[in-house]
Amino acid sequence: MKLYSTKNRSNIVDLKEAVMKGLPDDNGLFMPTHLPTLSADFINNLADFSFQEIGFEVCKALFDGAIPDEDILNIIQKALTFPAPVVSLDNQKHILELFHGPSLAFKDFGARFMAQLMGYFNQKEEKDLVILVATSGDTGGAVASGFYQTPGIEVIILYPSGKVSFLQEKQLTTLGHNITALEVDGTFDDCQALVKKAFLDPDLNDSIRLSSANSINIARLIPQSFYYFEAYKQMNQGGDPVVFCVPSGNFGNLTAGLLAQKMGLPIHHFIAATNSNDVVPAYLESGNYVPRQSERTLSNAMDVGNPSNFARMVDLYNAVAAIETPEKSAWIEMKEAITGYTFNDVSTEKAVLEVQEKYNYTIDPHGAVGYLALKEYQKEHPNTRGIVLETAHPSKFLEDMERILGRDILVPERLSSLSEKEKVAVPSPNSYAFFKEWLLGNY
Repeated sequence: MKLYSTKNRSNIVDLKEAVMKGLPDDNGLFMPTHLPTLSADFINNLADFSFQEIGFEVCKALFDGAIPDEDILNIIQKALTFPAPVVSLDNQKHILELFHGPSLAFKDFGARFMAQLMGYFNQKEEKDLVILVATSGDTGGAVASGFYQTPGIEVIILYPSGKVSFLQEKQLTTLGHNITALEVDGTFDDCQALVKKAFLDPDLNDSIRLSSANSINIARLIPQSFYYFEAYKQMNQGGDPVVFCVPSGNFGNLTAGLLAQKMGLPIHHFIAATNSNDVVPAYLESGNYVPRQSERTLSNAMDVGNPSNFARMVDLYNAVAAIETPEKSAWIEMKEAITGYTFNDVSTEKAVLEVQEKYNYTIDPHGAVGYLALKEYQKEHPNTRGIVLETAHPSKFLEDMERILGRDILVPERLSSLSEKEKVAVPSPNSYAFFKEWLLGNY
């Protein structure tokens, strides 16, 4: 498998380098030079394959001999140890539950797969690998759980102070061992900017082996494509076209769906559902991409004002003809494939109540934004079957969920047990100079 940088298609590396570096030196993002088309026989007979077998087939086609089949299978079997069930609200609306992993968020799929893949590539290295990850909520907990006590790997998680939920914070500040949290006085975008700057700093990279566990790393996106196949498998074949509605922040999840579609999964359409941080829906409407400072909302994991994976979305729509303004050249095709909607916190709260009252289903604020977007889309496209990605368990947003619904929310033991554990985090100003000095002093 070979990958190129979205900023320079002649900058080609192998899978190991792409995974272990995370970012190209030119600050682009790695993308496969070739996306294989999976056989029609495989697609038409998905029901005959287990979730793990689906993951194996996708990886085998993508990796193209970069890793022996038996090692791919071992990685998949250790990473995919929990299901991704589809729950039907009615004949048109369905929920893909992605919160059955250890940190109760969809990012468990990517984090656990990445931990196994990096562990595989890191076996013969003498120097520790230091993983930097910025989180707006769920990524940190998933990465902390996925990489916990992985030999030869240290994990540094940057999160915005006061802008993640109580239990989300506990997930990334209570493990210790090889997991360290930095509590940054800023926003998620500030955390992400610090991480990106570190990857481009030659002094740091000469001293420390750095990599990323954000969705900027291609190893996060590959396993996220698996559950699009798994969800499609669970729908009755031969019915109305299937659309996927994706609550979106950094747009890694939606990009993974686009990869699945490009590999042959017959997804009819994508819906990008955002909260007030509507940079991508605004782009889909106008063709103008205008990133801005993120706003804090009820669906905090989507509070992103400059989504990293937008560059991959543009790249998938073949923008090379207009390198100066690639987003302009991608716009016409992208807006045909993706419809964007944005909803504020008031609408989100009403949706949580509506789903509970109408369907007796408890949906988290991120899924509620997705529900609203699917509902809006199906007003104009009624003959579709929509799958909303429910990206996190409602109990991760306990205070808000109990306030909205006026009742207690059951918290799974693996999350509730964290509440009494002591938070350990390094207070950090929003300063690259501080961050660099801290890294050099500790690693």
